[in-house]
Amino acid sequence: MRMNEITFGGQRPVDGYGPGGFRIAGEWHEGPLVLLPSGIQPMAGGALGDAAIAPVLAAAAEIDVVLVGQGAEIAPLPRALREAFEAAGIGVEMMSTPSACRTYNVLLAEDRRVAALLIAVG
Repeated sequence: MRMNEITFGGQRPVDGYGPGGFRIAGEWHEGPLVLLPSGIQPMAGGALGDAAIAPVLAAAAEIDVVLVGQGAEIAPLPRALREAFEAAGIGVEMMSTPSACRTYNVLLAEDRRVAALLIAVG
């Protein structure tokens, strides 16, 4: 078996998630997060809404797709938020937070222009 070292460019991968937060590149972060090419920040308002997606929209020139990890359950994204992403030319994928974390890491390893909005599980 051939082993290849995975690199993530300048962005930091999600190492794990647990009750109330995420371990990203070895550091624990509490609560919901926004992962951008420029770095990590807490999700404004603590829930998906206009304030939460504002940093993603501001970085639209650096992002092709945003992964939205909604916790353990998946629900449709409110129409206004979906339309805001579409107007900015950003694709959006809704999924559970565990799936979003895994997919985010895969896309980083492929050097894709990706962001994530992650709601903590548990």
